[in-house]
Amino acid sequence: MIDGSCYCGAVKFRLASEPTTMGTCHCSRCRKAGASTIVFVKKEDLVWVQGKEEVALYQPEPPYKYGRCFCKICGTSLGEILSQENSFPIAANALDTAMGLRNQFHESVSDKPGWYEICDDAPQSPGHPS
Repeated sequence: MIDGSCYCGAVKFRLASEPTTMGTCHCSRCRKAGASTIVFVKKEDLVWVQGKEEVALYQPEPPYKYGRCFCKICGTSLGEILSQENSFPIAANALDTAMGLRNQFHESVSDKPGWYEICDDAPQSPGHPS
């Protein structure tokens, strides 16, 4: 089991198995949400321990389609943890348990700020990878 939580501890969850993929998005939206590195989890692997009611969803205006979740109390970014899709991204920063998974891609690299240096060998894509 992999444990996850927000900064204040109001939101706690577990993953029954390790996420399938880890990647970093460099778009301005992900950077501003404070969750550029994401992991993809399977819906059936997510188990709520407490605080699901403390998760808020910000739904952006078009052309953006993906909502972002965060703790209502402390603001910790949680990715798309309320998604009803079979697989969805959550913020890697919300995971408390160490994993063997490492970054596997960088997307929206064309939006990356000049001050950020990519320091791994994961494949890079100027936009969303195909």
